[in-house]
Amino acid sequence: MAHLKRYAAPDSWHVAKKEKVYVVKTAPGPHNDSAMPVAVWLRDHMGLAMTMREARQILNAGSVIINGKACKDPRMGIGVFDIISIPDMGKHYRILKDRRGRYRSIEISPEDARTRLAKIQGKTVISGGRVQLNLLFGANVIADNTYKPKDSVVLNLDETGGKKRFAIVDHFPYAVGNMAMVIGGSHSGSIGRIVEIRREPGAVPNRVILEDPATKARFDTIEEYVFMVGKAESAVKAWGIEE
Repeated sequence: MAHLKRYAAPDSWHVAKKEKVYVVKTAPGPHNDSAMPVAVWLRDHMGLAMTMREARQILNAGSVIINGKACKDPRMGIGVFDIISIPDMGKHYRILKDRRGRYRSIEISPEDARTRLAKIQGKTVISGGRVQLNLLFGANVIADNTYKPKDSVVLNLDETGGKKRFAIVDHFPYAVGNMAMVIGGSHSGSIGRIVEIRREPGAVPNRVILEDPATKARFDTIEEYVFMVGKAESAVKAWGIEE
């Protein structure tokens, strides 16, 4: 089924529940089924299309670039830290979540749109003894064995000048002293320095204690919600979601 009733749409999409009966359903692919379909992003989130037909026309024209590649599937899901570019408008956006768990589109510079931050979900050894990093948004990249699950890597999205798409250009380890953003729960959107990683027994989620670099106030979250965004300092001075 390509549609679902609007009242059943995830709250993170922040779509009007009573305007129409149905909304397009997320296709299997990057992220999970709570990811926002790009057609919903165009029409309901950004107002760049009035109807689903217009959204499809925009996508079929190759006018929407997601993580460095044109997207033509209106049901493709977008999620946290995806980079969306609309070259015809000269606009670039980073997808984040605010403290209410709703998707936010943060306008960024063309320079910032050339890379994407990605969390390592796991890694496997493939043929030839090579290490493959399995990233949270569904992509896989070949790397050496210095990277660990829960680390973040910065991927190149700009293929001009012979550069390779998804080549790793930076690395932020999951470690005490490094900077992280919380991407879920009551502290979603907050950025802080990790001061403690508390290992919990059994199936209880590990807790991470962070400190706001400005106020020195401490807060905690579960390990799943932690996304590394820098080392001694945040890689981006203002993400646009910290308020």
